[in-house]
Amino acid sequence: MVEQGKVTDLFFTVGPAQTGMRVDVFLAQAAPSFSRSQIKDAIEKGGVLVNGRPPKASLLLKEGDLVVLHPEPVVEATAVAQDIALDIVYEDSSLIVINKPAGMVVHPAPGNPDRTLVNALLHHCEDLSGIGGVLRPGIVHRLDKETSGLIVAAKTDEVHRGLSMQFEKQEVQKYYVALVWGHVREEKGEIALPVGRHPVDRKKMSTKSRRGRNALTLWKVRERYAAATLLDVEIKTGRTHQIRVHLASVGHPVVGDNVYGGASRLQSIKDARLTAEIKAFPGHALHAAMLSFLHPGKSERMVFQAPLPDALERLLELFRSGPTGANPVYKPREMS
Repeated sequence: MVEQGKVTDLFFTVGPAQTGMRVDVFLAQAAPSFSRSQIKDAIEKGGVLVNGRPPKASLLLKEGDLVVLHPEPVVEATAVAQDIALDIVYEDSSLIVINKPAGMVVHPAPGNPDRTLVNALLHHCEDLSGIGGVLRPGIVHRLDKETSGLIVAAKTDEVHRGLSMQFEKQEVQKYYVALVWGHVREEKGEIALPVGRHPVDRKKMSTKSRRGRNALTLWKVRERYAAATLLDVEIKTGRTHQIRVHLASVGHPVVGDNVYGGASRLQSIKDARLTAEIKAFPGHALHAAMLSFLHPGKSERMVFQAPLPDALERLLELFRSGPTGANPVYKPREMS
């Protein structure tokens, strides 16, 4: 258990079923209220002991091993509050759900010291969970800077732990809309490829990583155009850049995503107006349209939806006016 300003060591004994398990994997299962990144940091900083000695994350455990987790004290949030407008979808005393615009960074980092979602939240909210540390107060999960849509932040440590546990157990439902390059032939499918750090370019992720983690993305076709396809996407895991990497790996990078192959497809567009709109598009054509989780304080399943951004709607209208035709009304739907 971790409380603001107080730390309690957690003790675990390895049983027969955990024999041969890596210590980081063991702790992720034994202490689900802590994120994998928190456990990784604890191991690297000496906050984990196995039989009295600090282990490497890859240490394989034996039956009877004593594992001690000494979490760092929760640090009170100290990022600077800034008066930045927020599109608030829902708010109560425990949490807040935001429709984040493309181009907004979630939390301060090198190169983006301020004007982030965290800075805006600190101005708007009286309290935020301190579990994320001084630069990520309240942040339970993230969206890429250039991805728009729904994101939830916690106002209390208890709610933060409850939401984090749901993310770890894959109990949070996350649905996206993605405009991808090319003609997707099948009506629906799945991509089950591990995602990890790119073996050469460390700023990118890849399905060819030597240490990739299992990742599952489900997709279903919503509309087809001459040069692109609109997909409903559901992710069962939350790996960094997962949707972008997975879709690019099967030959359909997200429109506007120049990191994972989208730029090279622009030359296939012969319409000057559509080309100009794509170049001016403020981010990736990827939108977190639906988010559903169990409210930790109310034990009630909550479902939130965010309409497509105006810029994406304009882009779709231009694609629809091309050779392929129909103009259906967008409505989020569940995957199956």
